Amino acid sequence: MNDYVPGTVHVCEPRPHAGRRAALACMVTLAVALGVGRFAFTPLLPLMLHGGALDLRHGGWLASLNYAGYFVGAISCAALRMAPAKIVRAGLVATVLLTLAMGFTQQFWIWAAVRFVAGAVSAWTFVFASQWGLRRLAQLGANEWAGVIYTGPGIGIIATGLFVSAAGGLGARAGWIGFGLISALFAALVWSVFGDDMRALAPRSATRAAASVAHAQRADAFWLVLLYGVPGFGYIITATFLPVIARHALPGSAWPDLFWPMFGAALIAGALLAARLPLHWDNRLMLALAYVLQAVGIALGIIWPNAAGFSFGSVLIGLPFTAITLFAMREARLLRGERAAALMGYATAAYGVGQIAGPLVAAPLTASTGSFSPSLWLAAGALVAGAIGLVWRARHTREVARRLR
Repeated sequence: MNDYVPGTVHVCEPRPHAGRRAALACMVTLAVALGVGRFAFTPLLPLMLHGGALDLRHGGWLASLNYAGYFVGAISCAALRMAPAKIVRAGLVATVLLTLAMGFTQQFWIWAAVRFVAGAVSAWTFVFASQWGLRRLAQLGANEWAGVIYTGPGIGIIATGLFVSAAGGLGARAGWIGFGLISALFAALVWSVFGDDMRALAPRSATRAAASVAHAQRADAFWLVLLYGVPGFGYIITATFLPVIARHALPGSAWPDLFWPMFGAALIAGALLAARLPLHWDNRLMLALAYVLQAVGIALGIIWPNAAGFSFGSVLIGLPFTAITLFAMREARLLRGERAAALMGYATAAYGVGQIAGPLVAAPLTASTGSFSPSLWLAAGALVAGAIGLVWRARHTREVARRLR
């Protein structure tokens, strides 16, 4: 008997299972593309320095080239015309090959090219995995799984750190090759998910009515990009100076080694909790709250420089860390719908600019004052200013929508 009824959509896979599968696939993708492709260099750098294959100056160049590649990749997302799932697959393959290349050569110029390209690939994969994943979950009515996607970078960072800690005696070359092989395994596990045809599912979410007005859309998009750069600026200053302050404040203590895992655990919890918040809440107001939480976390480490202050600070900085990304990417989808990749890319690039600008502003300030505190207060102040800007923009948009009704 034929059960087909015209006008209906038949989905073989139950929606809850399909949503979970899509979210976990995107989580693994971001763990590979960012946790390995971008951040594995951090735990492996000491091994590369110890092995004599690299000195500190050239290590800095490799880190900078990766940031530059990430910025270029984010900006160029607007020019990519392939289907998001195909770009994600290409990004997984490229990450595996580039990671292996770091282990199979010792020539600096090849490393430099690889790290630059790896940065660009990380940006492309992040943006298009975000677009694909959020769209897929919206179509499945499974938005509660969105937070799982953004636990990927945190899981990748923690996993690479633990891997290097356990197998660091084998050297940097073995580390790069090991990461490449592990990435290939995880890429194979999620490969089929990105072959799913999303056109068979009807969207369940609606965009904000006011955002359909072209002028309001352009203004909202501009402010989203500008204000999304603020946490990049605040985060990189904090990541640069707060760990140094903690070690100075707690000499000989084991506590400073625990603050990074606390941050990572809070990051994962925050992403999962953020996805549980009601979808009708304004993303910009939630971003503002996240900025304030991070500002308070930074302030705690300055005014309460002991184990408790740094612990609570690490948690408050970590909780909203990837939740900020979730809210921003959702807002981009509200503003641009199926054409959100370009806006996501520009916002990601703004975050990268913030990361580049942070040390350039904070280092001279620290040198001139002889203290880390002014730089950290600057980071906290920037986050508060960004929160005020987001609240202002949300209120302005609501006022425009009210007048148009």
